[in-house]
Amino acid sequence: MKLFQVLKGDKTLWALTLLLALISFLPVYSAGTQISTAEGVSVISTLLFKHMFLVGAGFFLIFLTHKLPIERIAVLGWLFFVPVIALLAYTLTMGNSIGGVSANRWVRVPLINMNFQPSTLAQVVLMVCIASYLAKNKARTIKFTESILPLWIPIGLTVLLVFSQNFSTAAIIGLMAFVLCFIGGYPIKYLFGIALALATGAALFLTVLMKSPELIPSDRALTWRNRVETFMNPEEATSDSRHQITLAKIAVAEGGVFGKGAGKSVIKNRISQGTSDFIYAIIVEEYGLVGGLLLLLLYIVFLIRIVVIAHTTEAVFAKLLVVGLGIPIVFQALLNMAVVVELVPVTGQPLPLISMGGTSIWMTCIAIGIVLSAAQHKNKQKSVTVS
Repeated sequence: MKLFQVLKGDKTLWALTLLLALISFLPVYSAGTQISTAEGVSVISTLLFKHMFLVGAGFFLIFLTHKLPIERIAVLGWLFFVPVIALLAYTLTMGNSIGGVSANRWVRVPLINMNFQPSTLAQVVLMVCIASYLAKNKARTIKFTESILPLWIPIGLTVLLVFSQNFSTAAIIGLMAFVLCFIGGYPIKYLFGIALALATGAALFLTVLMKSPELIPSDRALTWRNRVETFMNPEEATSDSRHQITLAKIAVAEGGVFGKGAGKSVIKNRISQGTSDFIYAIIVEEYGLVGGLLLLLLYIVFLIRIVVIAHTTEAVFAKLLVVGLGIPIVFQALLNMAVVVELVPVTGQPLPLISMGGTSIWMTCIAIGIVLSAAQHKNKQKSVTVS
């Protein structure tokens, strides 16, 4: 077919991406009725068409990105890094709030009248930069002092700027940066020292957070502490602090084995963020344990495909791109599902390719496009020149 001749890269990954995107329409439509009632808008003409536009534009981004040679992607990564850092710093000055709580994560894009979350773009750009640096220095032993400026300062700046308003995203970025450095052959002795320092810092941060959150220079500190306390001591938590997670667990329990059926969720009318952070709860309520496990299986197959592509890709830079951009998609999905069943504290991470939200969909699609570009190097030269 001509379509398959136009689409390059791994066809299985293309199919999985399309399937997840198609699956998203039913839960988004169902959960969107709550927004429709609250805001007096049409689910079909407003929310569903908006989601169709976001998904369609996302696949256009995949198509454009997967046509780029990975050598050019390396150059674009470094070109975008400084503007992205500047954009992250700018968001901290916006003074946005939701329900009286600081939410300096978004900037308004005037032409398309949409909110944009720079942290998700920063994650993609940073992974490209890390992969580029590690691939360029793969043939020699990297010294820690010489890697501070080109590697650890970009990682540290990105994580710190994202951290103050989005702890979970900063943690994902930091973890994936560390994993990518490990896979990319960065000296183990330095990684061990960094890991030890980070573990010490994390323990100190958690202690301060729980005892004196006012000492932490972020107006999100109280929210983080409340989420940790609610998770660690649910029996002592107030009903208000557990409202969302309680509704999510009720939805899962009500779903049973086969669910109530498409569009028949009751909890969707009471839970907030039903089209994004808690959409998995709506899916399980409507399609049951079977539907929830099938969706989980799709993400696992997605992960397996990422591993296969990384294994069969020859170029070092391409391998690192596949790992650095592919695995976070699955990790974010598992984190979203874990929140719904209260295996981890509430994090506010959307379900990739399923949840409604332009930034999440588009950045996920760009990441997949880069992975598909890298997948085309299965049978090419083992080294790729990166700047």
